[in-house]
Amino acid sequence: MKRKSTAILASTGMVGQRFVQLLEDHPWFEISVLAASERSAGKKYKDACVWRMETEMPKEIGEMTVVNTDIKSVKKASDVDLIFSALPGDIAGPIETAFASEYPVLSKAAAHRMEEDVPLLIPEVNPEHLELINVQRRRRGWSGFLSTDPNCSTIQMVMTLKPLMKFGLRRVIVTTMQALSGAGYPGVASLDIIDNVIPYIAKEEEKMETETKKLLGVFDGEKIRPANIYISACCNRVNVKDGHLEVIYVDLETKPSVEEVKEAFRSFVGEPQILNLPSAPKKPIIVRDEIDRPQPRLDRDAGRGMSVVVGRIRSDPIMTIKYLCLGHNTIRGAAGAGILSAELMAAKGYI
Repeated sequence: MKRKSTAILASTGMVGQRFVQLLEDHPWFEISVLAASERSAGKKYKDACVWRMETEMPKEIGEMTVVNTDIKSVKKASDVDLIFSALPGDIAGPIETAFASEYPVLSKAAAHRMEEDVPLLIPEVNPEHLELINVQRRRRGWSGFLSTDPNCSTIQMVMTLKPLMKFGLRRVIVTTMQALSGAGYPGVASLDIIDNVIPYIAKEEEKMETETKKLLGVFDGEKIRPANIYISACCNRVNVKDGHLEVIYVDLETKPSVEEVKEAFRSFVGEPQILNLPSAPKKPIIVRDEIDRPQPRLDRDAGRGMSVVVGRIRSDPIMTIKYLCLGHNTIRGAAGAGILSAELMAAKGYI
């Protein structure tokens, strides 16, 4: 396969930098355009970006010139095949719409997630929802399209809920302990988070409660019929750099045993694994049997940051099952999710 050229919008931010890191030497995609705000445009990437990743900035990327985040500037810079958008949600809406009229756009922002004809995608969970792209193009008259990734905390939870659906998923209660990197950079002030937990993240609980129903819903040929489940979320910011930890209680119709639930997690695979996509982890869900796992520092990089790790799976006296799940919020929860979605689209001929 000839490598497809990509543009990254908001390339100097934390999620944009993660896209740059993960796309280095990618077998299917190459970075052709780096776009950012006016204050960065015209500068070399190494001068416009304060690099925050654990690895060194790729030298050839550092020498690239950043362009403005508008379709005219990106077109002038290079003829690209697709757009990765790491734009903040408050400005993403009209910018992504303008690009999507001509290009495939994979967005991390919340702006379009709940629109009726826009896929909200987790490749292992709902690949059939990609059929919404044809509906979207027909309705909007676009040659491109817009697809979105869910909220980072939603992604890891829903990946664990999908294999439990065969037991009859009825109710979910989730409490999150979310890493600081989820707030971007500089994120939460140190005097607010040191020696503290902040029991509120704006709009996070609403995203988990609404996005989950769309993700687990059924495509009827024109739209997604939301899943008939009840979800209650409580979201907290904690003093951890990377890795969201979630405590999940699930009510199931058929009351499976703990061992049956563990086996459902262990045996779960999706189309990315069947197609052997480059970014797909061999095991989307990893089960830890130790009494004190998962832990962010020890488990967030499992599957190169693309696996979700579950542990402390137990019966619950009120619900059916309770467990903890952990995911790397800027890899599986952000840039890695977008890249895996693009790989699936390429494999299926949408890109």
